[in-house]
Amino acid sequence: MTRTTILLIILSLVVAGSLSFYHYLYKAKNKSTVSLFLAFLRFMSIFGILLLLINPIITKNTLETVKTPLPIVVDNSSSISFLNANEKVSELYQKLISNAALQHKFDIQSYQFDGEFQQSEKFDFKGAQTNLDAVAKNLKSINKNVIFPTVIITDGNQTSGNDYVYGFDSVNKIFPLIVGDTTTFLDFKIDQLNVNKYAFYKNKFPVEAFLHYSGTKNVTADFIISQGNSVFSKQPISFSPSKKTAVVNVLLPANKVGLQVFKATISSKEKEKNTYNNTKNFAVEVIDQKTNIAIISAINHPDIGALKHAIETNAQRKVTLIKPNDIKTLQDYNVLILYQPTTEFKSVFDAAKLAGINTFIITGNNTDFNFLNQQQNNLSFKMSGQKEDYLAAFNSQFNLFAIDNIGFENFPPLQNPFGNITTNGNVSVLLSSKIRNIDTNAPLLAFTENQGKRTAYFLGENSWKWRLQSHIDNQSFDKFDIFIDKIIQYLASNNSKKSLVVAHESFYNSGEAIEISAQYFNKNYEFDEKARLTIAVTNTKTKQTKNYDLLKSNNSYKVNLDGLTAGNYNFSVKELNSKTTYSNHFEILDFDIEKQFVNPDVEKLTQLALQTQGKVYFPDQIEGLIKSLLDNEEYKAVQKNTMTKTPLIDWVWLLVLISIFLSTEWFVRKYNGLL
Repeated sequence: MTRTTILLIILSLVVAGSLSFYHYLYKAKNKSTVSLFLAFLRFMSIFGILLLLINPIITKNTLETVKTPLPIVVDNSSSISFLNANEKVSELYQKLISNAALQHKFDIQSYQFDGEFQQSEKFDFKGAQTNLDAVAKNLKSINKNVIFPTVIITDGNQTSGNDYVYGFDSVNKIFPLIVGDTTTFLDFKIDQLNVNKYAFYKNKFPVEAFLHYSGTKNVTADFIISQGNSVFSKQPISFSPSKKTAVVNVLLPANKVGLQVFKATISSKEKEKNTYNNTKNFAVEVIDQKTNIAIISAINHPDIGALKHAIETNAQRKVTLIKPNDIKTLQDYNVLILYQPTTEFKSVFDAAKLAGINTFIITGNNTDFNFLNQQQNNLSFKMSGQKEDYLAAFNSQFNLFAIDNIGFENFPPLQNPFGNITTNGNVSVLLSSKIRNIDTNAPLLAFTENQGKRTAYFLGENSWKWRLQSHIDNQSFDKFDIFIDKIIQYLASNNSKKSLVVAHESFYNSGEAIEISAQYFNKNYEFDEKARLTIAVTNTKTKQTKNYDLLKSNNSYKVNLDGLTAGNYNFSVKELNSKTTYSNHFEILDFDIEKQFVNPDVEKLTQLALQTQGKVYFPDQIEGLIKSLLDNEEYKAVQKNTMTKTPLIDWVWLLVLISIFLSTEWFVRKYNGLL
């Protein structure tokens, strides 16, 4: 308190004492015990009120000792158990946290990590993934602006996340306590398999295998790819102390439609400690999606060549160029592209309607629009003989299929006769037209669907200039070709709109994230945010069924099915309000990434320790680790003085006491007839 505050308090004592003396002692005829008691009550009341008016600040100093944090982080992944180090890890952990000297010097923090990072003092060593990078990120967040050491009890074998060596803060020393047998054993391992998830029927698909050898002598192993009892590929691979890796490329035939599961194996006559990592299963979904497209035109135009090249960049598309009078049958084609139709196309339109084949109509300066009005009623054309240039405007609300704006607004104009184009019924517009910078409110590229038959309309010629401009902008035709391919993909499919759309894979590897997402649309095909979706997952072998709710995210509903064991599963997604269901199946392949290791990764952990100026230790060196932490003068406890200032007016008890004194004074005076 300041000197002024002290003087005011002394003055308050004098004033309170003087007023009490004057009222009950100086003026009193009889100085009884009651008068003295009333004088005391008056003194306390006045002094309390004056104290509140002065409101002195009470300062309190608290000394607090702040210790340096010492995170002790334990690897809780199943690889610890597989390396028979779980008991040793628990023993090392107990030695560290129970050391009295460490407890005195440090604020010990206990954590565990596998795929996730969390605070824990108990470990089960059942984690399906190892993510050391998560340790780095979380410790930075927990202990901000503090220099501290970290002890990590681990084998250093990471299976997910970024490279942990450079993830830790270099100013905070890391002391890896390495567990697991560091003796080098002879071991063959399939490090990685690269294969596409999908292949096309009667094609060949590539498989790339990365093989690894640990050993000290020259050996030969066989790399085999099989399916059931059938062997598709068998290659001898030579290894030596100087050649410990090999890359094998194999082309496999896709002779069966559907999910095909294969097994890759590396084997030899040598004895190995761990044979689990010699085998990896992988699966490929073989799709029969060969699409035959006919481009029918009575004229020659650069657009036809550009379309043919764009479509055939997808190996599953085959384009045939035909004149309208040369067509004998349409049964061999999935999609018809009618380029600038005229009356010559009469038989083509009639045959397409009978066969139910989807069509892609492209108009231009040679199109007979009166004939086109007679053949379809989705668009109505009232055209003049004058040519006009039309620019494109992209509609971001288009939702028939996913498409990106590849720069349509910057493409050269298309030519089409000038006139009025109106839409009838349900027409989805992807690109609308502009004349110079004036919107015409007419479509340039539009899609319709009527009783399962789909039609696309591209209203303008010279699209070959679009493909050329796309190449100039991107040094590649890819974006334009993908744009055309998506149109063909939409027309090649006869699937009508569904209210419940579910996205999932046909197979998953055990241990990886298994996520299924769904979208539910109302009758107007708008995303329904109030839908209630559930999923029932049944193991086809054990017949055990598990039920889950799908949770809403931004524009879909999702469920995470982590924890399911390897096997085949049937599942059914159901919307509870409308009873709409979707059923399918998936397979979880038997693959435990945590069982791929026979030794701890000493090299990587040593690199981490050097990067942070720490040091690696082994289980028999734990006393040295403890001594190093205790002797390090960098980690000292700091005394922190916390000063708290409390205004007296915040002291509620003073108000209560003033009330009690005034009330007691009033009752005593009332009882003694002094009022």
